[in-house]
Amino acid sequence: MRRENQSCVSKFLLLGLPIQTEQQGFFFALFLGTYLTTVLGNLLIILLIRLDPRLHTPMYFFLSHLALADVSLSTVTVPKMLMDMQTQDQSISYAGCITQIYFFIFFACIGNLLLAVMAYDRYVAICHPLHYTIIMREELCLCLLAGSWLLSFVSAVTHTLLLAQLSFCADNIIPHFFCDLAVLLKLSCSDTSLNELVIFTLGSAVLIFPLSGILVSYGHIGVSILRVPSTKGICKALSTCGSHLSVVSLFYGTMMAVYLFSSS
Repeated sequence: MRRENQSCVSKFLLLGLPIQTEQQGFFFALFLGTYLTTVLGNLLIILLIRLDPRLHTPMYFFLSHLALADVSLSTVTVPKMLMDMQTQDQSISYAGCITQIYFFIFFACIGNLLLAVMAYDRYVAICHPLHYTIIMREELCLCLLAGSWLLSFVSAVTHTLLLAQLSFCADNIIPHFFCDLAVLLKLSCSDTSLNELVIFTLGSAVLIFPLSGILVSYGHIGVSILRVPSTKGICKALSTCGSHLSVVSLFYGTMMAVYLFSSS
């Protein structure tokens, strides 16, 4: 496409959710209540873990950072959506859109990697209980946490810088309630092959590898339980891993629903 046929896009239009006008008030209250519950609940988790010395263990250390990532990820998208529902101004600046994408990828990657780290922590606790304190020492926990933050930063910066190099033509309508990387690549009138290649390679590092780690960890946990099949052992394993498995299912389930199924 010729450069003279391109236009510099200064803002995008977020179509938001397909909600009827007469239902806007109900869904605004619903989403606001859900968002406040998410924020207050996670902040309460962080506060309790910090104040109670009995919770100063690797599992709760990682849980506090997962709660922080959850609050941050929600704050990246939901307040803007709520403001759009109230003001009916669904525009977002180009810089604001790029910034939103960066923080969305950053905190989503952190949550994903921390879920894998927590799965490894549960594997060590159940399969190697006598060596748990030796293996999950403070230095290893800090290294795992720092690695998660660093890899998430690299992933987010890489995607954001490559996206900033693309040109956008007259079509600036985003059929979503926030700026999504996949949608913006479709709107671009530049060659996005490099972006797609990076998504494929970095996606393996921050999505497939952690998911594989989770599956392998729980595979070993399952084998360990089956070796000594007792009701007490099964109940203990479920009480230890049940909440983590629920979060994993919600995280990957919603991700697959959004990105692997139909666009509708």
